[in-house]
Amino acid sequence: MKYNEIAVLFKALCDENRVKIMELLKNGEKCACILLEELQISQSTLSHHMKILSESEIVIARKDGKWTHYSINEHKINEANAYLMTYLTTKKDKDCSCK
Repeated sequence: MKYNEIAVLFKALCDENRVKIMELLKNGEKCACILLEELQISQSTLSHHMKILSESEIVIARKDGKWTHYSINEHKINEANAYLMTYLTTKKDKDCSCK
């Protein structure tokens, strides 16, 4: 992943409502109507959050008639996880002379 993609992805998760949306989607695809009901937010607020999540590619949108169904993009979650794992495998620079 490029640095700008990583920033967009993690920025998308920097909002409580978007984290709640991800929590609701972790068990599978949900219709926007279900998300609205569960979150008790307005249609325009949901649209705003879903636009950010969709543009970050962490969520996939699928139209079905007048409703949109959303699901988690597993590929993007795996990419984010792989990126975060690099922080656990990076070794300290032993050649640093600053103390």
